[in-house]
Amino acid sequence: PHRQGRLNFNPVLTLKRAGDRTCSPAVASEGINIMEVQALTRYARMSPKKVREVARTIQGRKAAEAVDYLTLIPRKSARLIVKTLKSAIANAENNRNLSADTLTVKSAIVENGPVLKRFKAGARGTAMPRRKKMSHIKIVLSDGNSN
Repeated sequence: PHRQGRLNFNPVLTLKRAGDRTCSPAVASEGINIMEVQALTRYARMSPKKVREVARTIQGRKAAEAVDYLTLIPRKSARLIVKTLKSAIANAENNRNLSADTLTVKSAIVENGPVLKRFKAGARGTAMPRRKKMSHIKIVLSDGNSN
């Protein structure tokens, strides 16, 4: 039994990942063979809300253009996403012999990770709770033959 309520369940991505965890070929409706490659950064010490703001800006862009775009953004979340994006590009080049020029960012998904619960000193000797959030960053690249 799977728990659909907790995760964003996407049956299409689940089917595409069944054979290989890093990347697998997918078949478009016209029968054209498109290749998808993914990279995953887990337990990134930044809140998912902050990372999602930057991740939304690169979806649909060319991979090389997205790297250049993110290096201009002066935020920690942009540095985390660039690291994951470069890893996905390296996976495509080394594992699937794809050219980095043809890759596009199909999706940049940021999921909630675990939360560290800490306390900070508050007024009148009380303790105020702090929630240090983590996120899991997943970037899926496509070689863009069907687009």
